[in-house]
Amino acid sequence: MSAPALEAAPPLARPRAAALLWPVVGAITALLVLLPTSALPGWMWKLPPSWKLPLAGEVSAFVKWLVDSAALGPLAFIDLTRAIAWVLDWPLALARALLVAGFTTGQGSQAVQWFPPLPWFAVVFLAVALAARVGGWRLALLMGAGLGYLLVFGQWASAMVTLASVLVAAPLAVAGGLMVGIACHRSPRAEKAITPLLDLAQTVPVFAYLVPILVLFGFGPVSAMIATILYALPPMVRIAAAAFRAVPEEVVALARMSGCTRRQFTWKVLVPTARPALMLGVNQVILLTLNMVIIASMIGAGGLGYDVLTALRRLAIGAGIEAGLAITVLAILLDRLAQAMARASERGRHHGARAPRRYWLPVLAVSAALWLAAFLAPPLATFPDSLQLSTAAWWDEWVRWINITFFDTLDAFKNAVLLNLLVPVKRFMLALPWPWVALVAAFAGWRAGGAGLALGALAGVLFIVFVGLWEYAALTLYLCGVSVLVAVTLGVPIGIFASGRERLWRAVEVAIDTLQTLPSFVYLIPIVMLFRVGDFTAMIAIVLYAIAPAIRYTAHGLRGVPAPLVEAGIANGCTRTQLLTRIKLPLALPDMLLGVNQTIMLALSMLVITALVGTRDLGQEVYSALAKADVGRGVVAGLCVAIIAMVADRLISAAALRLKRRLGLS
Repeated sequence: MSAPALEAAPPLARPRAAALLWPVVGAITALLVLLPTSALPGWMWKLPPSWKLPLAGEVSAFVKWLVDSAALGPLAFIDLTRAIAWVLDWPLALARALLVAGFTTGQGSQAVQWFPPLPWFAVVFLAVALAARVGGWRLALLMGAGLGYLLVFGQWASAMVTLASVLVAAPLAVAGGLMVGIACHRSPRAEKAITPLLDLAQTVPVFAYLVPILVLFGFGPVSAMIATILYALPPMVRIAAAAFRAVPEEVVALARMSGCTRRQFTWKVLVPTARPALMLGVNQVILLTLNMVIIASMIGAGGLGYDVLTALRRLAIGAGIEAGLAITVLAILLDRLAQAMARASERGRHHGARAPRRYWLPVLAVSAALWLAAFLAPPLATFPDSLQLSTAAWWDEWVRWINITFFDTLDAFKNAVLLNLLVPVKRFMLALPWPWVALVAAFAGWRAGGAGLALGALAGVLFIVFVGLWEYAALTLYLCGVSVLVAVTLGVPIGIFASGRERLWRAVEVAIDTLQTLPSFVYLIPIVMLFRVGDFTAMIAIVLYAIAPAIRYTAHGLRGVPAPLVEAGIANGCTRTQLLTRIKLPLALPDMLLGVNQTIMLALSMLVITALVGTRDLGQEVYSALAKADVGRGVVAGLCVAIIAMVADRLISAAALRLKRRLGLS
């Protein structure tokens, strides 16, 4: 053997030897589970109280200090937060006055309305005119049909409350995300400092920071709007930073040669060039804002979210589905409008087209006339009750019929899944000693990304253990793991089957788009009515919510396999099965891993919502902390969920990157 060959042998041998360690890890894991608990020290499952870090108490004490004693010079910190809330209340109050309450003076019985809100026909006219201008007659018809649904099914008033919040929260989140994205583009140090905060903001459950927001800003629509902005802002930052990095180098060089100042370069070159990608960020912000409306209703947002939450508490399935569908309709309308505005912005950038004044002046004049008509004849502003419909009774009757007709079948299916899947996996996870789980996580990190990732995974597990939440984390891993396994088992075959059939893929894409626009709480209502509360109900809701990425990324990876490789396989006589198993699936595997990653992220975000149906994991800890206004408990449990999400994200992303390099795709 030549010298170069000898030098090349050790690097190849080490990964093979490391891969052989996984069967050993599996054998030791099985042995530890089968051993009686008395064979090992008790602290390997439950830490003594003296070992635990009092982090929850420290966080609660810090927030109490902020509220009671902290000050910035002569100004108390709590006064500053309430001043911020007062400033943010102005645009929200204006939007609510325009769409919901009208312009009034005084409060309570002393309130006097000087001018009514925009009547429904004026809002419909304005929305349809805007849709027609940016998206053509098809979008105008969709807008009219969607708003008509809200009117006919009695959801108009609540929808306008929700729309008022979205119209204020979304622009603020977009503006904040854009500013932070510009800062990241200008300073690599700022981007390195901000990226971990974005990771944390996107993985900490929303319930975890509702409590501190409630304490600092008070109960009401403004606090709900602040929570919504914090929830929707991180994706805008990431999209803005990526869009600015994608600006062609020749555009940047031309701007520098032209002598642009930093301000001119930012607002006259960078932002206009990146506008199409930024509009995709706007679209994402709108969808996240609407996805937040039910959770925000817990701290005073009102609107459609409050209707869904109330229906869930009363188990009124019909009313809950109607309100949930209204949120979905609103999300679809705003989503399509944002996409049309992005396309119109791109056309305007290339062709220099601007919306002519002769279009908008008549539209605004007609809208003002309609508003005046509602002022002079108030009955016109009320949609006739005789034209309203409701499917609530039909939905209730349908679920009742299913329960009566298929109760034995549904109950048998539920018990079979519980006894044969959920309960064994739950016992397995609770039987694992935490030191072994920490070592396995570190080993997985070393195999996927080296020593740095190994230390990060180890530190994450140890943090969860020493704040005293290991048992809750094990239950989280069990329920999330089973749900992700089921979602991937169902989603990957659907993605494979639909990827090569264009018409079927279009239908599947519509279905998964609908699943992703439905508010997460809506999934719970029919499932609770069919299966009652418990881990099985939570698993079904998580699978429905998280299955979309497994389908989408699988189909995307298979459809993205280079055509020359497929043609080469056909030329060599490969059958359809051989093409799939030996060419397409291996090349699509990195994308499929990223789909699994996104499925895990969605499963963890839904896990906190399923705390409402009786789970006993970290999600329940976060929700209980919100119910008791325990800031420290909620924050620490939320951080544990975020750690699980970030460790899973880093491990799978590193494994996907390593696989791409092995396949020569990166």
